[in-house]
Amino acid sequence: MTRIEAAWLVLTVAVTTAGPALAITPVLAPAAAASAAEPMPFAHSPSAALHRKRPPPPPAHLVDINAASRKELMTLPGIGAAEADRIIAGRPYLTKTELVSKQVLPTGPYLSLKKYVVAMRHGPLPKPPKPVASAPQSKA
Repeated sequence: MTRIEAAWLVLTVAVTTAGPALAITPVLAPAAAASAAEPMPFAHSPSAALHRKRPPPPPAHLVDINAASRKELMTLPGIGAAEADRIIAGRPYLTKTELVSKQVLPTGPYLSLKKYVVAMRHGPLPKPPKPVASAPQSKA
């Protein structure tokens, strides 16, 4: 049973049980009465699709988060000027997941752009840290 059929059934039962004492008169506000004749756009209608905000198309190539300019980073979905500046400030990245682990981006925006980015290594690899030399032990 659809919602319209269920509403009609409830209305029919209410009218028949209340008897002739119940008078149902629809009352519409002036603005609603004027627009009542026009059909409302449904979510799947072409006119409703025109009013939806669409995300920008993804870039045609992978964007290197270590070398991309601010303008190039802003072509990624969910990345505005502030996010692009944070990405640039957090460079260099060894992997693209460091965008989340370094808390540059929250998980949600990262998930929407992870298939469009790559972290390429530019220049020499970072040197591993030197081991800490232990102090010589004295013999007693």
